[in-house]
Amino acid sequence: MLEWMRIIEMRNTLVLIVAVIWSVVLGGGTFCDAAKPRLLITTDIGGDPDDQQSMVRLLLYANEFEMEGLVASASGTPGELKQAITRPDLIHEMIDAYGKVRENLAQHADGYPTADRLHKLVKSGNPRRGKPAVGEGHDTEGSRWIIKAADRLDERPLNIAIWGGQTDLAQALYRVKNDRSEADYQAFLNRIRVYDIADQDRIFDWMMTQHPGLFYVLNKSSNGNRLDAAFRGMYLEGDVDLTSRQWIERHIHQKHGPLGALFPMKTWTSPNPHGVMKEGDTPSWFFFLPNGLNIPEHPEWGGWGGRFAKDKQGIYRDALDKHDGRLSARWTVARWRPAFQNDFAARADWCVRSKEEANHPPKITCIGIAGQEVVTISSKSNQPVELSHAGSIDPDGDDLTYNWQVDHTASSSKAIIETSAAAKVIPQGEPGDEIHVILTVEDNGDPKLTSYRRIVITIE
Repeated sequence: MLEWMRIIEMRNTLVLIVAVIWSVVLGGGTFCDAAKPRLLITTDIGGDPDDQQSMVRLLLYANEFEMEGLVASASGTPGELKQAITRPDLIHEMIDAYGKVRENLAQHADGYPTADRLHKLVKSGNPRRGKPAVGEGHDTEGSRWIIKAADRLDERPLNIAIWGGQTDLAQALYRVKNDRSEADYQAFLNRIRVYDIADQDRIFDWMMTQHPGLFYVLNKSSNGNRLDAAFRGMYLEGDVDLTSRQWIERHIHQKHGPLGALFPMKTWTSPNPHGVMKEGDTPSWFFFLPNGLNIPEHPEWGGWGGRFAKDKQGIYRDALDKHDGRLSARWTVARWRPAFQNDFAARADWCVRSKEEANHPPKITCIGIAGQEVVTISSKSNQPVELSHAGSIDPDGDDLTYNWQVDHTASSSKAIIETSAAAKVIPQGEPGDEIHVILTVEDNGDPKLTSYRRIVITIE
């Protein structure tokens, strides 16, 4: 759990920014580059309306990704519907609504794809599901598209967010394994990363025996209670008033244009405190969203998409963080709800407001390095490391509040931190230990928006 550290007034302290930057040059830098992550999603849209909810939110963040595919898999959860179908038409409907607000969205941020481009990414998967639907004769438009996207010449991995079932991905992997050499098959596996919500088609164990070594995050409760899965932190635990009908109507559904109007005002899942917002699939792409908190290579660090620990098979499963005296996987998502809901509301405002009327997130500079990338620093144990947020700005001129935190859930050792306008971190541990510090910057706009920067200090 992030622990708010005691704030100490640092009188007569010289913040040695040059020394820290020099340590970055010698032993650190940034963990990942600023290139957009590539994203392909499979969705069982057409069952529980929460898939449409997640799609509304995703389209508002379409500028943050290189969108690679929107695959309509078998609609609904197993047994939920009377017929086996896929509903790509629902995705097209939502893209049409997005197209009507895209011009306004583009006033606020660069990179929003055209509706025409998104329409071309919509593919239909297999209306059947599970192991019997994988093998010869089961290739689909969706499974072929997954292969095509992963094969595209690009140094960036293809991130696959599974909202519904894994059947189309399993078919793509089957085809590659059976048609290519072992070396080419392994190269294909190395080009993809998977985040799976709930093992909906119930073929996860079989897939792992068929394709060992695949980078795989499984967001599913390991204690047998399906309600304890991390993804349910979207609507359970924490401040659930942020999922209420009143909140959704005010900030998303009403007076926010045709896309917000498509946000369903009821889901089928119970219990749900308000019965409105669920968005159980949203953590799958939150995990790949660059926001300064996490990078996908390290699911154990945590972020809006949850936090995950590697099991004996090398698969990442729900991690547990302490909340209200108990360990909870849901809290690894729910803890961030105030920030990600305000961010959602701001982007919905972008659909209908001018740049001058809307709010935009702060832009962080840490030890002279602008951007969202994780900053890495090497330091000796008990050697003070000076950090600074000098140069951080708010694009709207709002006042900013800064907080430096030690992230103990991601750290492998302890540290002492003193904060004011800057932070002095004294790492304590053995060589190879890591101290994670998170700089959180919040503006005072409406709604209040939060930006993050993660600093990883490795003890030499």
